[in-house]
Amino acid sequence: MSSFDIIAPDLPESVNDATVAIWHKKVGNRVNRDEVLVEIETDKVMLEVSAAISGILDVIFKNVGATITSGEVLGRLKPTREEFLAEREPEPLPTHKKINNIVYSPSMRRRMIKESIDENTIQVDNFNEAIMKNTAPKDLSNQLGRVDLPKNLCAEEKYSTPVKRVPMTRLRKRISDRLLEVTRNTAMLTTFNEVNMQPIINIRKKYGEYFEKRHGIRLGFMSFYVKSVVEALKRFPEINASIDGEDIIYHNHFDISIAVATPRGLITPVLRHADSLSMASIENNIKDLAEKARNNKLSLEELTGGTFTITNGGVFGSLISTPIINPPQSAILGIHAIKDRPVAVKGNVVILPMTYLALSYDHRLIDGREAISCLVKIKEILEDMTIIILDI
Repeated sequence: MSSFDIIAPDLPESVNDATVAIWHKKVGNRVNRDEVLVEIETDKVMLEVSAAISGILDVIFKNVGATITSGEVLGRLKPTREEFLAEREPEPLPTHKKINNIVYSPSMRRRMIKESIDENTIQVDNFNEAIMKNTAPKDLSNQLGRVDLPKNLCAEEKYSTPVKRVPMTRLRKRISDRLLEVTRNTAMLTTFNEVNMQPIINIRKKYGEYFEKRHGIRLGFMSFYVKSVVEALKRFPEINASIDGEDIIYHNHFDISIAVATPRGLITPVLRHADSLSMASIENNIKDLAEKARNNKLSLEELTGGTFTITNGGVFGSLISTPIINPPQSAILGIHAIKDRPVAVKGNVVILPMTYLALSYDHRLIDGREAISCLVKIKEILEDMTIIILDI
């Protein structure tokens, strides 16, 4: 009966290799056609490999953690006739189980040598029961057929410190490399400002219900941030630029990366042509990208090519932070939790819903004047969205 190879999928052009992340089946397991067998992890995305036929997983050639390339054979499927499976009868269980893979303690082995006992002759009627009772015979020479496990067979040392060591995923390695790249190859600075979010809260309170009825999605804060950032980037093109060798690349489009936390790590799917999107389109696209990110369904194209990044530490309760640039971009905006705070307004102390903004930038390309002015413009727009409407 012929076997079928399980082939690694074609990797994107910019990806040289990948890592076997998860085998969903073990050797000998039954597999149905189109059932996901194995997941492959690249630097950015997870790729699924499904079974081409129904059968039995016969061999795994590439175990978890193995590095693979496009077209490599990962394993082999053996097709099985249903009628053959139906006719098979279970093999009768032996009266006694011979336990040849017991790991004996040094003291036990010394006793066995002293008593001239061959470990291959040791049997137990019920292996699980023997473990539970944990009553090893005192006289091994008189009870060759009744040997149970010693109490300390699998116990840790009394004063050992438990640790767990796991290999880094491809994504975590990539994040690590990129963060080190930023610290080594950029002159990163961060400038801060604070924003009164009351005007936006009023807009959401007044129009949120109508917005959701018309567009089928809630009016969140993120669309306001994106609109404000795009308008500010138009006025300060250096913030939307990047360095390539000894050249400066000015991007005349606005593809905004949105940081999304996933179980695998932080990734930044891209909101394409954000300058041409309505508020509803921004909210819908961000929702779709976030769902894809959490379900490992993003394509490589959806993760590359951003010109500026927005990261929201506020969803986790952060009051203020210094976000790290997402290379090869030159700047990133960190937004934070909205909290009621006492603020001086025209000589009076007023409680207002305030938030901090943090703009990190590469000082090699962006001067302090441009960075600070850009952040001030984002603040001004957030506090008065009519700036965009009137184009002032």
